[in-house]
Amino acid sequence: MKLFATYGLFLVFPFLIATAMAQGTPSVAPAASGPAVPYASVSQLNLLLSQLEQVAQATQVDLAKLRIEKWKTDSNTKRGTQSDVESLQRNLQNALPEIIAQLRASPENVGATFKLYRNLDALFDVLGPVVESAGAFGSKDEFQAVQNDLSAIERSRRELAERMETLATSKEGELTQLRTQVHDLQAAAAPPPVAPKKVVVDDNEPPKKVVKKKTVPKPPKPSPSTTTPTSSTTTTSQPPTQQPQTQPQH
Repeated sequence: MKLFATYGLFLVFPFLIATAMAQGTPSVAPAASGPAVPYASVSQLNLLLSQLEQVAQATQVDLAKLRIEKWKTDSNTKRGTQSDVESLQRNLQNALPEIIAQLRASPENVGATFKLYRNLDALFDVLGPVVESAGAFGSKDEFQAVQNDLSAIERSRRELAERMETLATSKEGELTQLRTQVHDLQAAAAPPPVAPKKVVVDDNEPPKKVVKKKTVPKPPKPSPSTTTPTSSTTTTSQPPTQQPQTQPQH
């Protein structure tokens, strides 16, 4: 349902307002009070609430006139209907006036508006079975009276739903403006991007000559002196080999 789908939008609205105020410049002081409510919106709400208060008073009177104990039905049905009537009277006397006062103090408060809508929805759901029982077991006058009350509550609920859809459209436009404002403030607060360094290469510049360094030869390291020992050769003279003497033959 569009009514409940747009209700989630209202929950984000205060957050975006706070974000926009936090992102604002320090020199701009926040407003002391909320935005002014249009006169047409206040007039429409006051008329709706006044009619609803009259419906609530008439419904209390009509509920009190019901003679449930005289209905031609079983005791369980009588006890159930009597319990519903007492619940309706407590709501009409206590809960409903408090919610109406909250909404009258803050005409475009989305939370209070939705709270009143849910309360009217609950009243309609409980009063419906009472009207059916009055039509089945009560007198014609009893049935006609509570039937008129049920129709009046349904009419108020429908008018409140239409008002909520109008508020949803208005708040959606304000949300779009706030998103744009937050985006602009964040963009203004962000540091400017650092421009990348450019390296200019001149293709017409003549190539630089490469100067080769002269290499100076390093002096050779002195090698360690090697001493060759002189080996003395000793010659040992051996006696000559004697030949055996041959004796002459006789």
